Amino acid sequence: MGALTDVEGLLVGHAEDVGALTGCTVVLAQAGAVCGVDVRGGGPGTRETDLLSPSATVERVHAILLCGGSAFGLGAAQGVVQFLYERGVGFETPVARVPIVPAAVIFDLALGASNRWPDAAMGYHACLQAGPRIVEGSVGVGTGATAGKLRGVEAATKTGVGTASERLADGTTVAALAVANAWGDILAADGRILAGTRDLQRGGFADSARLLRRPETLAALSGFAATNTTLVVVATDARLDKARATKLAQMAQAGLARAIWPIHTPFDGDSVFALATGARPAPHLALLGSVAADVVAEAVRRSATEALGRGGLPAGREV
Repeated sequence: MGALTDVEGLLVGHAEDVGALTGCTVVLAQAGAVCGVDVRGGGPGTRETDLLSPSATVERVHAILLCGGSAFGLGAAQGVVQFLYERGVGFETPVARVPIVPAAVIFDLALGASNRWPDAAMGYHACLQAGPRIVEGSVGVGTGATAGKLRGVEAATKTGVGTASERLADGTTVAALAVANAWGDILAADGRILAGTRDLQRGGFADSARLLRRPETLAALSGFAATNTTLVVVATDARLDKARATKLAQMAQAGLARAIWPIHTPFDGDSVFALATGARPAPHLALLGSVAADVVAEAVRRSATEALGRGGLPAGREV
């Protein structure tokens, strides 16, 4: 399907508050998956990422939650924990199975309502909606996502959720799901701007590459500058340990650099999770990570091309 769920054993569900322009997206791995993470941006908002260190005890996670609402939205993870607990899914302890649910947030409070965000009920509902078919665009965590905020959110472009996958010659699947809530522009493979900072006077895109080189651009930054994040879940059915899953996440970050400019700035919280279900022997990590970067770039681009205009902001196709 060209989707994250092409990796067998993964399900994806969305839930959103369209009136508030916020939402969340859950990736369920109820059989568990080895997970690594790589955080490059200067302003991340995360939950339970420390336990993904190769030196930490827990090997497998049971879900990843991506949500809006900035730090407020992290509470939605409790709904995912409750959903999994009710189904007996979790890390085995002497007294209970404890679901392991890392999470990360985007800042979408500047679009829609700033006093409503994903909560435990929304996280639980996203789990109920989880299945093999992924709806792309301005849904779930992408409901309030935007790109191109060098001149503030009023000159940004609406984005959303995108997904992509590739099957290697040996049958291994590599896939990604992304929500691009970027400070910079989202670029096609040929360099065209798919979504980004708009020129409100002349129309079209202003081109962040040129804007950033102007001294007045950085001088005019407001306190809302550090409110951007692109979140990605990469997945494979290859058999990896946590150290190699972490390396996969690191290599996959190259896909963000191909599709977003600028990227990994002090104003972004860019984070990539890498899941490995372990159903197949792993090909060389050099191949796996390189292809992961390709599917990440494609997922980011689809987060722009599949979006719809909302909250007074147009989608890229409308600019």
